Amino acid sequence: MTRQVLCVAATTAALPAALLAADRTFDVCHVAGLAEAAAALREQHFPVGLLVLDSWTGPLTELDHFLRRHSRPRWVAMFLPQALEQAAFRQLVHDHCVDFHTWPLDAGRLSHTLGHALGLAALAGLGHLPEECQAMRLTGRSTAITLLRQQVLKVAGADAPVLIWGESGTGKELVARAIHEHSGRSNGPFVPINCGAIPASLVQSELFGYEKGAFTGAGPGKCGLIESASGGSIFLDEIGDLPLELQANLLRFLQEKTIYRVGGTRSVPVDARVIAASHVKLGDAVERGHFREDLFYRLNVLTLQVPALRERRDDVVPLAEEVFHSYATERARRVRGFSNSALRALRAHDWPGNVRELLNRVRRAAVMADGALIQPHDLELDGFDSAAIAEDLDTARASAERLTLQGRIDAGHSITSVARELGVSRMTLYRLMAKHGIQRPSRRGED
Repeated sequence: MTRQVLCVAATTAALPAALLAADRTFDVCHVAGLAEAAAALREQHFPVGLLVLDSWTGPLTELDHFLRRHSRPRWVAMFLPQALEQAAFRQLVHDHCVDFHTWPLDAGRLSHTLGHALGLAALAGLGHLPEECQAMRLTGRSTAITLLRQQVLKVAGADAPVLIWGESGTGKELVARAIHEHSGRSNGPFVPINCGAIPASLVQSELFGYEKGAFTGAGPGKCGLIESASGGSIFLDEIGDLPLELQANLLRFLQEKTIYRVGGTRSVPVDARVIAASHVKLGDAVERGHFREDLFYRLNVLTLQVPALRERRDDVVPLAEEVFHSYATERARRVRGFSNSALRALRAHDWPGNVRELLNRVRRAAVMADGALIQPHDLELDGFDSAAIAEDLDTARASAERLTLQGRIDAGHSITSVARELGVSRMTLYRLMAKHGIQRPSRRGED
């Protein structure tokens, strides 16, 4: 477990001996002021933060705003005893810190507090995520999302078109941005286009631009979205919604790397990588005549599938925590996190709306919750069937029990040896066999 601690002080010139002693136990990064602290937190994640406030002279609202924006670390405050005389200061420490110390400092207690805070961070799953996960902002450690991150890194190194498939709300644009940011085009523009959101009458001019006087009301010539992505990547989201007549123009661009503006007579070279996405399987759309087969094969060079949230349930809670901390400035001051029942409800839900649904539920709950901890009803998940979950666990337990018994009996083990291996009496074993409908072995193998 990482033992990194970010120490924020007004100045690092004269830190107390007790704090410097912590450097020998923990990996402490010392920064001066909130601006440096914010910069350090943008660079990497620190599970624990230490605020040295004995010489804080700024307004408490500034400190409150900083802590609300950076609520992921477990914060420990250090200040002079008289600061507790201020009600606003007490409230701030209560709202944002897991513990506090006053002068004179006790080195032993400080070390214990930091260790406890690190433990809390680890229990909450706030440990240091893999570097590629931070860079991509693809949160999670499930097998599905780990494989996706690996595939993104491979695909990013090429320059061929990419086709991303996934259900609505799975985060296809996030994957497209990750591909761009890890590619050789990362210094160029990333231009996202929702093909289903542009009115059909404007799609041609929006994508390819137009020349002056190309149509009634056209002003000076305008660069299209594809042209504006030159040197970078263009993301065509929901490309299956692109009208058939425009699919031919897009095919020409993919083949020749040139476009024609509306009303134009000269070709315009465009060096942009195309990343497309759809919640509809384009192969099926081709069979129905809704998508050009030649365009499909041009796009279907490098393919990625974004897993649905129900296929990566281990990531639900880390994602919820990520959303909770990302929108810290929106949430009610009193709300600190999720109750155990809320976490169970999050894990039990099927998430038909995928990550987008999770984001909306958590943001709403963080604003509307009445208590310090978000409850299932705040997430509008109070109808989840805990009894059904318990029943599923009982079913799984019974199935494992039956398979174990059947496997030992089928292997020719005697009743005596099976009972001994399982640590039960022969009579108990007979009852279990009767419960699961397992036949007793022949008399020769019974003893």
